Amino acid sequence: MLQCLSGSSCVRVIEGYRSTWYFLVLVLAYVLYLLFGALVFSAVELPYEEQLRQELWTVKQQFLDDNECLSEERLEEFLTRALEASNYGVSVLNNATTNWNWDFTSALFFASTVLSTTGYGHTVPLSDGGKAFCIIYSVVGIPFTLLFLTAVVQRIMEFSTRRPVEYLHRRWGISKPMLAALHATLLAIITISCFFLIPAIIFSVLEEEWNFLESFYFCFISLSTIGLGDYVPGEGYHQRFRELYKLGITCKCTVCLIIIAVQRHILYILLLLSYIYTCTTVQKFGVGKIFKTFLKEEDADLVLK
Repeated sequence: MLQCLSGSSCVRVIEGYRSTWYFLVLVLAYVLYLLFGALVFSAVELPYEEQLRQELWTVKQQFLDDNECLSEERLEEFLTRALEASNYGVSVLNNATTNWNWDFTSALFFASTVLSTTGYGHTVPLSDGGKAFCIIYSVVGIPFTLLFLTAVVQRIMEFSTRRPVEYLHRRWGISKPMLAALHATLLAIITISCFFLIPAIIFSVLEEEWNFLESFYFCFISLSTIGLGDYVPGEGYHQRFRELYKLGITCKCTVCLIIIAVQRHILYILLLLSYIYTCTTVQKFGVGKIFKTFLKEEDADLVLK
C-alpha cells in the first residue's frame, strides 16, 4: 500500500514538473555531448601537437648548433616578434611581402567575414582606429545582415518552396507534407553539390597545398560560420589574380549563406512537421494550433493543409 502511494506521488511529481525534467535532461545531454567532443578532440589531436612540438624543438636546437654566435635569448626575442606579427596577418617571409592584407579586395573579404560572423582571424585590425571602427561597424552591420538575410529568405521561400509545392499539390494531388519532404531533400542535394562538393573540387585545384578533404573542411567551416581561420583561400605565396579571386570568394560566401539560411528554414519546418505527424489525431490534441504559434501562417498552412 505504501509502495503504491509512494509510486503514485512520484508519478504526480514527475507529471507536475515535466517541463523542468525535460529541460534538465536537455542540459545534461548538452554537457555530455560537450565532454564527448572534448575527449575525442583531445585524443585525436594531442599526439599530433606533441609531435609538432618535438619537431620544432629539434629544428630550433639544430639552428642554434649551426649558428653558435646567436644566443637562444636573441632567437626567442626574434621569434616572439615574428609570431606576434603573424597573428596580425603579417609575415616576415620574403615571398609573402607581395600579399597585402588591407588592399580593397582583402578588406572587402574581411568585412564580409565580420558581418557574417565567420571571422577567420587571419587578418585583424592593427590600429586603435581600426579596432574602434570594427566594433561600431559590427554593432550596426550584424543586425543589418540578419535583417537582410531574413528578407531575402522570405522572398526566396515564396518562389522556391511555397509556389512549387502549391502547384504540384494542385496538379498531382500529392499531400503537402510529402511534397515538402521531397522538395527539402532535393534542395539539400543541390546545396551539398553546388556549395560543398563542387567548390571543394575547385579549391583543391586552385589552392596548391589543399587536398579535397581540406577544401571540403574549409567550405563547411565557412558556411557554418565557425570560421576557425586555419584555412583561408587566396593567401598562397604564388596566387594568381588574387584580387579577383578574393572578390569571387566573397560573392560565393554571401550567396551560400543565403541558400543555407533557406535550407535551415525548410529543415525547421520539417522537424516540427515530423513531430506533428507522429500523432495519429492531430486535431484531437490541438497540435495544429501549437504548430501555428511557432511558424508564420503561410508556413503552417504549407504543411498542415
